[in-house]
Amino acid sequence: MVVVHKDGARGVHFRRAGPRQKVYFEADEVQAAIVTCGGLCPGLNTVIRELVCGLNHMYGVKRVLGINGGYRGFYARNTITLTPKSVNDIHKRGGTVLGTSRGGHDTKKIVDSIQDRGINQVYIIGGDGTQKGASAIFEEVRRRGLKVSVVGIPKTIDNDIPVIDKSFGFDTAVEEAQRAINAAHVEAESVENGIGVVKLMGRNSGFIAMYATLASRDVDCCLIPESPFYLEGPGGLYEYIEKRLKENGHMVIVIAEGAGQELVSESVQSMGTQDASGNKLLQDVGLWISQKIRDHFAEQKTLPITLKYIDPTYMIRAIPSNASDNVYCTLLAQSAVHGAMAGYTGYTSGLVNGRQTYIPFYRITERQNHVVITDRMWARLLSSTNQPSFLDVKGDHEEKEEEETLHQVPNERISKVTSDNNEISHVYPAAC
Repeated sequence: MVVVHKDGARGVHFRRAGPRQKVYFEADEVQAAIVTCGGLCPGLNTVIRELVCGLNHMYGVKRVLGINGGYRGFYARNTITLTPKSVNDIHKRGGTVLGTSRGGHDTKKIVDSIQDRGINQVYIIGGDGTQKGASAIFEEVRRRGLKVSVVGIPKTIDNDIPVIDKSFGFDTAVEEAQRAINAAHVEAESVENGIGVVKLMGRNSGFIAMYATLASRDVDCCLIPESPFYLEGPGGLYEYIEKRLKENGHMVIVIAEGAGQELVSESVQSMGTQDASGNKLLQDVGLWISQKIRDHFAEQKTLPITLKYIDPTYMIRAIPSNASDNVYCTLLAQSAVHGAMAGYTGYTSGLVNGRQTYIPFYRITERQNHVVITDRMWARLLSSTNQPSFLDVKGDHEEKEEEETLHQVPNERISKVTSDNNEISHVYPAAC
């Protein structure tokens, strides 16, 4: 097992992923289904490809269906037959060959379709909302007593899924964000008092903005949802911008899409609506802050500025995954297949403390992952950019101590893997 938090005598444990000595499903019995949900993310096609190839090459499974158009595709659209040949080159393309959608699904209809089609393995690729849906499907499957493995593969470009070390597509997103930051820097330094503003993804978590800032070395200020900021007065953003322009003659600002929403709401009437996944629709903070900066320096009349605004969101989401994410997607997919074939269900395949693990759904859906601004990484960013911290906010993140267990598809042919089994190892995180 993998120890997540070793604060107490036991800590929190997750079962190690990997092949098992005893297999629950026979290859010719398996009818697998793969579905992608939510927004696009680099690596979706890679995961689909490796699920299909893993089932076929490692276990001899021939029947794999692709569900068209997200959750609703289970009962509203046709399925696609997936074979190693048909998915051979899809990892070279962005997006998802299966199509996707947000929200609006009927759990009972989905399980009805699973039951009617004879599906006994369901692989669900998506973010926190999708994993909540997967958890609901798992509970309905269990309520009906069906022998179906329901497996999640965490997908969020924002890296806001808890417990796991990172989500696939994140490395690609940070790498691609460098292009936008570099363009903003070139624009800014090419004119007198030039300002480049780049808005990156991150509704509730500023990981992409933080890592892209640290990677680029061209950013003078990074604004994220976890770190409130203010515009006017001593120590405010306007004062810092003026200081940097006088020192360097130009500056680059990176802002996550969820940053400063409380300031936007004060000056712009909030839309107060939600998208299909139940997420609150955000104001465009990039456009808003760009206009506020223009207006402020126009009123001051002491420092004429030229501001360029870049929003690369959809360019980043739609590209194929890079080499690092391709490898990671392979590990996630193969781990998911091993677990399902062993008869485990109700789990998400994820990397924890550098080890592939099986994480119960409720651990993935109980909260979101956030940048801890009292942690070392944010301190490193502040040192790199030399920006003010604006406000001191202290976060307290505590975890309960308990041992995690996995649900297993009931079958008289095999017994549960216990802690006495030799294949389970204890892995502890390295000391900081």
